[in-house]
Amino acid sequence: MSPSSPRPRRREKLSAAQARRVALAAQGFAEPPLGRDVDARALRARVVDRVGLIQIDSVNVLQRAHYLPAFARLGPYDTDALDKLAHYAPRRLFEYWGHEASLIPVELHPHLRWRMRRAHDDAWGGMRAIARDRPALVAAVLEDLRARGPLTAAQLAHHDEPRGKKGPWWDWSDVKRALEFLFWSGEITSARRRRFERIYDVPERVIPAKVLATPTPSDEEAQRELLRVAARSLGVATATDLRDYFRLPAAEAKDRIAELVESGDLLPVAVEGWAPDAYLAPGARIPRRVEARALVGPFDSLIWERPRVERLFGMRYRIEIYVPKPQRVHGYYVLPLLLGDQLVARVDLKADRAASALLVQAAHAEPLTGADAPPAGEIAEALLAELRSMASWLGLDDVAVVGPGDLAPALAKAYG
Repeated sequence: MSPSSPRPRRREKLSAAQARRVALAAQGFAEPPLGRDVDARALRARVVDRVGLIQIDSVNVLQRAHYLPAFARLGPYDTDALDKLAHYAPRRLFEYWGHEASLIPVELHPHLRWRMRRAHDDAWGGMRAIARDRPALVAAVLEDLRARGPLTAAQLAHHDEPRGKKGPWWDWSDVKRALEFLFWSGEITSARRRRFERIYDVPERVIPAKVLATPTPSDEEAQRELLRVAARSLGVATATDLRDYFRLPAAEAKDRIAELVESGDLLPVAVEGWAPDAYLAPGARIPRRVEARALVGPFDSLIWERPRVERLFGMRYRIEIYVPKPQRVHGYYVLPLLLGDQLVARVDLKADRAASALLVQAAHAEPLTGADAPPAGEIAEALLAELRSMASWLGLDDVAVVGPGDLAPALAKAYG
């Protein structure tokens, strides 16, 4: 090594338990109870700032997916507080393709413009096809939305006298594809949702002017910033974990990660039991203990990357929504139970609003071993407390254990 060569950085080492606690702290599960009502400030500081973005999903068998991360970290809260951050001025969140469809801090808008610019190449096939084959339609949809928005897809496809004639304007599916292309390209955005239907508008009427005026960074710097956010939110992560958080292209993410290591924005670390190389976010907390108790939604950022869940918690977690019912192992809409620093159980839940009951359609304990493994009775008591809290939050009167699973008898006994 020449005298001018940089010294290689010392490679940190973490035990498997330390890595698990680092990850939970980074995701906001190592904080003491809030001790007051949950307001917009708490949502930003203890949820949004920790997780970096919140995934949206249409399934509503329990509660819309984007409301569940805040409940897991803060307990019962008024979902209107999150809606205000996303839908009303001063707008703090905007909707775009982050991990999947996501609510993202508006400050990251400039750092996603590279993705918007690549819509012709990276958007899904139907969107690319409509932009390629019917550019006049795409331009007309944008023109009409700019003139009459905010509007839903149905309102754009069907109105009384479009272009001076009666009846439908265009085939609804073509309009929808055009809107989705324009959304991906950043030429339009979501003003809000009504009964989960997206209401579109142009960015200048939705995104704060200060954010729109922010200069667009280079693709490289934008991707580095998204990886910094991912690293802070994950605490400790492999390259795949980091890339997956904002679904970055693999080759570009590899180069950006190397640059962040060189600049000291990522610290190489060896984690016990992890085969891939790992990276630690500078300043990441390593708590001595984590005393969490939470039901973690299927689309929570804690469990996005399935191999990561296995590395951290030893749980093989899969979303079985699209699995035929006879082939499901744990159920349709399954939430893991976090107790302390371990995922100790999983429950298939449904909000039966007609009966005003939170249905436990299956309850399974994880096969934990070791001195720290809690007994089934303790797991059942903790789970029941979370279920009652969730039922109350959802406006339901009761919890009903109606399905199978090795934890179901202990849960029914705890319920009494």
